[in-house]
Amino acid sequence: MDSLDKFCKILRNRSEENKKSFDVLFRNQLYGNCFSILRQELDSMIRVIYLLNISNLNQRGSFIQKTLSGEKWSFINHNNKKQNVTDKNMVDLADNLNGWTQSVYKFGCAFIHLSNFHDYLTEDPFKSLPDLEKDAIIHQMKNYHSANLNRGSSLNEIIVHLPFVMEKITSNFECEIKSLEEKRIKST
Repeated sequence: MDSLDKFCKILRNRSEENKKSFDVLFRNQLYGNCFSILRQELDSMIRVIYLLNISNLNQRGSFIQKTLSGEKWSFINHNNKKQNVTDKNMVDLADNLNGWTQSVYKFGCAFIHLSNFHDYLTEDPFKSLPDLEKDAIIHQMKNYHSANLNRGSSLNEIIVHLPFVMEKITSNFECEIKSLEEKRIKST
């Protein structure tokens, strides 16, 4: 099995585990952890999107090999210095391509890192978001999940759509993995 095959197998295994975990968590009304799982799935997807935008297949292969070796992604920049690829770099690229990634990723991060969002049973974290972040989430939820949301909506109105969000992310992610296997190159 070559590096690309192994990498794609890892991506699919993680995604399958995320789907199973999400289902158990949602059934048990553990919604904060559902957001965390969605964020993990999105994390994998933005990495694949980033890889698909690297036209140099050798550099792409190097990043894949670094993942398999447990190393951080880095490259030699135009100043001949080592530069790490950060989550922010990948999220920004995916956001430029999709227009929704940053808000969803940031919202999910708040459920991964200890924050006031963990008090969602008492205080609605969606209501505390800045209007621009709400608008991005509302736009995404309306366009892709037929959710009837507005700035005054509650987290509970979003929660009912989470299984559809998970399904959409995982199906889009599978398409991205197939593109990676086919060595396609996307451009920004």
